[in-house]
Amino acid sequence: MQAIRLFQGYLWHPKGLAFDPRGLLPRQLGEVYVLVDKVPPPIAAFEDGTPAETQQFYQVTLLVRSEKEPDQLKPLAEWASRELDPYLQATPKEVGWQLLEDLRPI
Repeated sequence: MQAIRLFQGYLWHPKGLAFDPRGLLPRQLGEVYVLVDKVPPPIAAFEDGTPAETQQFYQVTLLVRSEKEPDQLKPLAEWASRELDPYLQATPKEVGWQLLEDLRPI
């Protein structure tokens, strides 16, 4: 049994916004674990020049424990993406996110 990352990325919002995604995002989607950790900004600035230090960042990781090879988990990753989307869409308009598929063992 190994832990395999399905998605990893970031969620961010202005530091003045009273919002914590750990209260909104589920901890689990079926057999997929959803990890949300507060982290320092991974970039200096956004493409529009907005300093990243004005935002609170969270690293978001979706992982599963499985005997399967990572490439065999593509259907599960697609399912988890569809299941997580309504939660992301329910965030305030000031919240941004970027999650990328990353089918690799941890």
